[in-house]
Amino acid sequence: MATLAPPAADGLLEECIDELSELTARLERFPETTLAFALRAHLGGLLLVLLERQHCTREEARQFVAGLEAEVLAADR
Repeated sequence: MATLAPPAADGLLEECIDELSELTARLERFPETTLAFALRAHLGGLLLVLLERQHCTREEARQFVAGLEAEVLAADR
């Protein structure tokens, strides 16, 4: 499976998002910038694992990050 595509709609994504939301709620004591940089480090690590395990290509990882950037900047308007 060499593609970085959204997971199938089987509820797993929603379950993961819910658990991540609960986790980040417990981290509210940290300043937003600290949390953002910590999450950046974790996301970088996750993308590296995907690359190493050949779950995606370098280009797919770049496209994923570019999509994230586009979403954030569009939401900021």
